Amino acid sequence: MGDEEYNEKKPLLQNDHSKSSGNLSGPGIPANSTIVAGVVGPEDLPPPYQQALQGNGATVTCRVCQSPIDVSGKRDQHVVKCNQCNEATPIRNPPAGKKYVRCPCNCLLICKSSSQRIACPRPNCKKIINLTPSPVTPPIPSSPGLCKVTCVHCRDTFLFNTLKNALARCPHCRKVSSVGPQFAKSRGKLFLFLSFILLCLAVGVTVGTYQYAATHGGTYFIYAGAFIAGLALLLRSIYYYSMKVSIIEGPV
Repeated sequence: MGDEEYNEKKPLLQNDHSKSSGNLSGPGIPANSTIVAGVVGPEDLPPPYQQALQGNGATVTCRVCQSPIDVSGKRDQHVVKCNQCNEATPIRNPPAGKKYVRCPCNCLLICKSSSQRIACPRPNCKKIINLTPSPVTPPIPSSPGLCKVTCVHCRDTFLFNTLKNALARCPHCRKVSSVGPQFAKSRGKLFLFLSFILLCLAVGVTVGTYQYAATHGGTYFIYAGAFIAGLALLLRSIYYYSMKVSIIEGPV
């Protein structure tokens, strides 16, 4: 068996030679046999993380025994281990250039997207798995300004069009950030300039009409509105200047 078979046969979770794999060497599935299997299908792919929230806790369903698995505090992991059957279940898409494969003994493996043949590492299985070719992903149509961005909050990657001239909301963690520092700085400068102009006008109007306001009490509401608007613009400027910036990895 080639080097590729042995270099890519590591299970995603170590020490997972579970009890459930011991029944796989009986009649019909002999040990050291060669089988044909596809990559993990849509029913085994992890759902978007925000859709895994149930109630007040974050859980996913085990793809082997259907038991709920608590994934609180495990956002950075790609897979989690079920406490009932000790098998692995993915909660994220595989890393770039990789794919998940589940052996008939329920061992979850990861290998290169181009791999056609891998071996299960479990001592009581050792099956050779011939993989069906992965479905060809249609190329993403080129779009001016479309780039790959790494979220500053959760470190996941997503696509964003920089020509939108807007803030980016990560589809994984739903948090907002600026794509590149230039957008946040330019918006911060704009709101700072507007707040400075409005506060100066508010001060000028107040000084120039304070005698008139002494006999017309409604004028004070105009003063208050001008100062409040100026302070609101100033706070907006501070918001943009303090905003976290996501990293542009490059064009698609």
